[in-house]
Amino acid sequence: MYLNLKCHIVSLVAVFLALGLGILIGTAVPGSDVLDSQQQRLAGDLERQLSVLRQKNEFLQARVGSLEMDNNIQRRFETQVLPVLLDGRLKGRNIAIIGTAAQRLPDELAGILETAGARIQSTTVLNGLEVGDGKELLRDLNWPDMDERTMTARIAGEIARAVLTGDNGVLNTLAARQVIRAGGGYGEPVDDVVIVGGSPEKRLIKVECLDYPIIDIFKARGVNVYGVEESGAAYSFMKEYQKKGIATVDNIDTAPGQLALVYAISGSPGNYGVKSSAGALLPDLNRVVPVNAR
Repeated sequence: MYLNLKCHIVSLVAVFLALGLGILIGTAVPGSDVLDSQQQRLAGDLERQLSVLRQKNEFLQARVGSLEMDNNIQRRFETQVLPVLLDGRLKGRNIAIIGTAAQRLPDELAGILETAGARIQSTTVLNGLEVGDGKELLRDLNWPDMDERTMTARIAGEIARAVLTGDNGVLNTLAARQVIRAGGGYGEPVDDVVIVGGSPEKRLIKVECLDYPIIDIFKARGVNVYGVEESGAAYSFMKEYQKKGIATVDNIDTAPGQLALVYAISGSPGNYGVKSSAGALLPDLNRVVPVNAR
């Protein structure tokens, strides 16, 4: 549709140029019936092109208005229906959220989990662990000299242990240096961890030395881990997460993705979403265990 509109605009430019050239020649050669006829024909072509363009524009405006209306209706539907589908599904579960690469956690992630009855134990945003001057950070942490990859893996392990034990000395140092953002009750009981991956930039991808140590430590302690990312993530982590055998959701910024995560945590794990790494959009809702039967 937009390609056709572009072609119309190009055609109009060509018509204007031709008309201008005709007028120029016509003024230079007065009394030419042939040039007058050509000018009239070009003017007629221009009017027809303008009429077509106006019709296309009116159609596009109407289509945009219809799409906006559909989107508003869908959002209103999701706002009213999603809480009903989630209500009580995660009652009594304590969940920690850790974002490894993005600068922020997905909007509404914590709220959706709380709507389903969960309690958010802690939130930690690592932002790819951009440590800046690594040697200075090592001095602050009182650690021996090591390369960045080794340091990243050790920091990842310390953060996971802080969530589990409350020993957050390393975490406090990183927060003071604005390497991470942290909040919540570290060391309080945790049943599940949602690790938020997907990177906006290639340089922030550190799955093997950042995400994997975090996943391994929680799994070794019997804590369930779920990997999620937004549908628009420039670099997806889902296939890497699946190598660790954890459930994944690749569209956590949408209502289907939020529903899939809650149902995965409540007993229907799988790989959900809209990307090639997903096995299905949603769990089989016909096989989901009712809340009052769990």
